[in-house]
Amino acid sequence: MHEKTPVGKIIVLELPERTAMEASTDQSYFSEDNGLFRKLFRYINQNDISMTTPVEADIDPGKMRFFVGNKDRSKKIQNSDQVKILKIPPRKVVSIGIRGGYTEKKFKENLSRLNQWLDNNKTFESDGDPYGVYWNGPFVPGLLKRSEIHIPIRLSKNQSTENPSKPKLSKQK
Repeated sequence: MHEKTPVGKIIVLELPERTAMEASTDQSYFSEDNGLFRKLFRYINQNDISMTTPVEADIDPGKMRFFVGNKDRSKKIQNSDQVKILKIPPRKVVSIGIRGGYTEKKFKENLSRLNQWLDNNKTFESDGDPYGVYWNGPFVPGLLKRSEIHIPIRLSKNQSTENPSKPKLSKQK
């Protein structure tokens, strides 16, 4: 995968192609009872797949992705009623490192910082919706948790004009 983005830092990352196990809901990721982790945990246990970090999450509607690690890549895993298997192509993202609980407020505050970075950096423009990247499980105290927000980016088509593609929290397809 990739190293954790240092807390408070904004960096550009090149992510490799990955195989993901994804559960989805109509609710926001931040809804108390979105059920995403349970669906994935059940699937991972039934298929004897190792849990890996980080976990990615689309926000609204909520989706959660665990990734197939190196030792499980040879296993034949298939879609189920509640979990889809996806090949995620390589992508370039801008990332911000975060410390603290996984809250909607913290997500929005740091998304604002990434949007400001995109506004000020004419080299890149948004190429997709922002998503959360979570490194710690539920039993790690909030103050010790690490996360990131990623926004897929591409080289700007016209680096001399203002960047009109500032991502918002919107319904993701």
